[in-house]
Amino acid sequence: MSMKKTNVLIFPAGAENALEIHEALKYNLHFTLFGASGKQDYGELQYPPERYHQGDLYIGDPGFLSRFNRVLDEFQIDLIVPTHDTIALYLAQNAHLLHGRLVCSNARAAYFARNKLEMFSELQGEPFLPRVYQAPYDRLDFPLFVKPSVGEGAKGAHRIDTMEQFEAEKDGLDGMVVCEYLPGREYTVDCFTDRHGTLLFAGARSRERIGMGIAFRCCGGPASEEIREIAQRVGDRFGLRGAWYLQLKEDREKRLKLMEFSVRMAGTMVYFRQLGVNFPALSLFDAMGLDVSILFNDYPLRIERCIKTRCRPGFEFQTLYVDLDDTLIVDGQVNSTLVQLIYQCVNTGKKVVLLTKHEQDLDDSLARHRLSRGLFDEVILLAPEQSKADYIRGPQAVLIDNYFQERRSVRERLHIPVFDVDAAECLLREDIL
Repeated sequence: MSMKKTNVLIFPAGAENALEIHEALKYNLHFTLFGASGKQDYGELQYPPERYHQGDLYIGDPGFLSRFNRVLDEFQIDLIVPTHDTIALYLAQNAHLLHGRLVCSNARAAYFARNKLEMFSELQGEPFLPRVYQAPYDRLDFPLFVKPSVGEGAKGAHRIDTMEQFEAEKDGLDGMVVCEYLPGREYTVDCFTDRHGTLLFAGARSRERIGMGIAFRCCGGPASEEIREIAQRVGDRFGLRGAWYLQLKEDREKRLKLMEFSVRMAGTMVYFRQLGVNFPALSLFDAMGLDVSILFNDYPLRIERCIKTRCRPGFEFQTLYVDLDDTLIVDGQVNSTLVQLIYQCVNTGKKVVLLTKHEQDLDDSLARHRLSRGLFDEVILLAPEQSKADYIRGPQAVLIDNYFQERRSVRERLHIPVFDVDAAECLLREDIL
């Protein structure tokens, strides 16, 4: 493989699945990642400014393609990874006009993935379909489940339990899927199909806790022939390629029924990435015409997700001053968050100064915690009565110190940002390794 890096654009860059794609690829030696979004979102925190574009990228706007292609040309993009179903469909339909190669299944597959009623019609007769009701809606078997034919994140999806409730909603069911209610367990099946049409992987994960349409807790699902057969039939029918997924749910008899499928990558594909299956990397290599194989670590795993906070301070600093006791070392342990910040400063050429009143042998204390003087550009050891404000130089400096009196003194005298240990995370950057 050539050592020349391939430029990859993730678009839109701020969605949950887009953030996971970035995490999956950011250490890969073969790719340089770029991001683009039509609006201000989390994506701008993950990419350096020279590799990020924000604004004027809405597929419904006239001139979108020309603006999008200018971004592709500016960044010299080789591969484009779409992260939203509607955008995936639009780009697939216009793939021949793009100034880069789209990493996605064909336009036909993207169309049926986006339109559930059309998907159910196309798959009519398959044993894994739920019962779908059409107008005039006779012989209904309650409860029913209703969801938009075009939509995501469970928006508008709900259960109907009685004929009275159904009659009250009947006039508003245009564009909605009306199907049998599936009361059993729900699974996402993450799949990878190579360019030869071979389904190399189909792994099920349970959706244990769901919020905003996102699985915040998941565990491994059954590795059954039934699941693989459904994935195989769906993949073959629509000519799916690369990473894709489908949603299955058990009916009253515990039989698995297809709810939907998608041609994009899912955010919780992180589950299988921890087990060795990196769907974004596999998809990119496959798009480049390379043969790939799966290395799967089949051990029990549970994934917990949460809303993560990152900050973008409105200032720049060149020197980081950091305390030792109860700051870099807390309760006898090294503060790993602060070590991450120190190495980010090292990577970006910022100066790091250890400013401490440590009363024991400093070198011995550092060595016991596997720290070194070499981690710091300068080490300043003060007597207990000395003021740290006397030793901090330059206006572009910040101090991290657990002791309130020291922080207040430095803030009042030098007017620089000061942080307690819990707030040091504010200085961490997503766009720096």
